[in-house]
Amino acid sequence: MASKPTPQASPETLPFWEGCEAGELRLQRCQSCEKHYFPPRPFCPRCLSTDVVWDGVSGRARLHTYVINHRPAPGFEDDAPYAVAIVELEEGPRMMTNIVGIENTPDNLVLDMALEVTFDPRGDGRVPVFRPAGGPR
Repeated sequence: MASKPTPQASPETLPFWEGCEAGELRLQRCQSCEKHYFPPRPFCPRCLSTDVVWDGVSGRARLHTYVINHRPAPGFEDDAPYAVAIVELEEGPRMMTNIVGIENTPDNLVLDMALEVTFDPRGDGRVPVFRPAGGPR
């Protein structure tokens, strides 16, 4: 069986992946308009300012939408069926992720449900995934 793909950091995404390794979700925040954004880039997508910083954020989110994948990608065979989800972070940006900690069925994946970040080991690092808020650590 193939192993799960390992993310490759670029200079622009390195602080994000370092945060994941430390167990902290980090996003960029524009110091001009004070908005967080994702994915990482060297300028704010709203006001185009290059005055941006990296912040640790809450890790709280809501389920925005999802699809349940029954035909797993290589490396994900043991996880099927699994949800490929878009979550809306408390700070505003949306992020593609997986939902863990519950069986991925339409009955369990209720839109707007409260979620929290956790980190899944992957290769030499960790990737952010989300579980129902208040679940076991």
